[in-house]
Amino acid sequence: MSLDWIDRAGAKPKGARPKYFEDPAIDRLLSIVMALAGEVAVVKERLDTVERLLDAQGSITRADIEAYAPDRTAGHERGLMHREFAARILRGVQQDMESLQTAEKSMEDVSKQLRDG
Repeated sequence: MSLDWIDRAGAKPKGARPKYFEDPAIDRLLSIVMALAGEVAVVKERLDTVERLLDAQGSITRADIEAYAPDRTAGHERGLMHREFAARILRGVQQDMESLQTAEKSMEDVSKQLRDG
């Protein structure tokens, strides 16, 4: 049974949408970008399947692609591929988070600064 993605796109979500930014347009844009990133990840995985099957067999059919199940090594390599992909996409967010962590002073430092002037 396949999903009707056009029908699902019109479905009303349960509960409130998550709000990360003050401007709801930015939240919608983030949602779109992350959905596209998910689609690209699927395409990368499917391409990996095609490449592995071509290496192993020389020619393939659509049925070969659909029936493919990665072995342990391929699964591990795909896991690395996905982690690296996510890291590249979210690099700016990670850098912002790291800069916030290094910019924050501990309560002790703030207390000392207030005490010592």
